[in-house]
Amino acid sequence: MIRAIAARELRSLFFSPLAWTMLAVVQVIVAYLFLAQVDFFLQIQPRLPQMPGAPGLTEIVVAPTFGSAALILLLVVPMLTMRLISDELRNQTLSLLFSAPVSMTEIILGKYCGVLGYLLIQLLLIALLPCALLLGGSLDVGILASGLLGLLLLLAGFAAVGLFMSTLTAQPVIAAISTFGVLLLLWIIDWSGAAGSKGASVFGYLSMLRHYESLLKGVFNSTDVVYYLLLIALFIILSIRRLDSYRLQH
Repeated sequence: MIRAIAARELRSLFFSPLAWTMLAVVQVIVAYLFLAQVDFFLQIQPRLPQMPGAPGLTEIVVAPTFGSAALILLLVVPMLTMRLISDELRNQTLSLLFSAPVSMTEIILGKYCGVLGYLLIQLLLIALLPCALLLGGSLDVGILASGLLGLLLLLAGFAAVGLFMSTLTAQPVIAAISTFGVLLLLWIIDWSGAAGSKGASVFGYLSMLRHYESLLKGVFNSTDVVYYLLLIALFIILSIRRLDSYRLQH
C-alpha cells in the first residue's frame, strides 16, 4: 500500500507544471554554478602544481557545486512538501483516507516516499554534472560518493521536516514558510554560542550544515549518517502521531 500511495503522490507531482518547472530551474542554476567552478579551476590550474597539498578537481568543482545545490534545494523542498497533508486538510478529504484499509504509518510513508522519489530524480540530474568531468579528467570517487550520499541524506531530511510541517496546517503557504523557517534554523543553529563551550557543541551537533560539510569533504563519519537518520525518523514519527490525532477527532 505504501508503494501505491507513493506512486500516486509522484504522479500528482508530475501532473503539476510546478514540479517540471522546479526540475528545470534548479538544474539550470546548478549547471551555471558548476560551469563557474569549472572556469575557476581552469584559471588556477597552472598554479596548482606549485602548491603543496593542492586541492584537486573534485574539491574545487564538485564539492562547492553540491554545497550550492543544497542551498537552492533548501528553498525548493518546502514548495514541494507544502501540499502533502495540507491539501487533504483544506479539502477535507482526510476522512476518505481514514476510511481506507491503510494505517497512518502507510499513509505518511507513502507520501514521504513519493516526494523523496521526486527528489531522487533531481539528485540524479545534479549528479550528471560532475560525472561529465570524467570525459576529460579524473575525479576522487570517494569524495564524489560521499558528497552524493550527503546530499541524499540532506534532501531526505528536508522532506521529512516538510512533511511534518504540512500536517500542522490546512494552508499550504503557511506550511511552506514554516518548513523553510525550521530548515533555516537547523542550517544556521551552530552560528550561536561561543566556540568550545558546551552549548556550542550541542548546537554544532544539531546543525544540518555541519554534518553535510563533513561529507562534502569526503570524511565519512557514522555520526553524520546517524544524525540524518534520527532526524528523518523523528519527523516521520511526529507526522504519524499528528495524523493519528486527526483520525481520533473524526
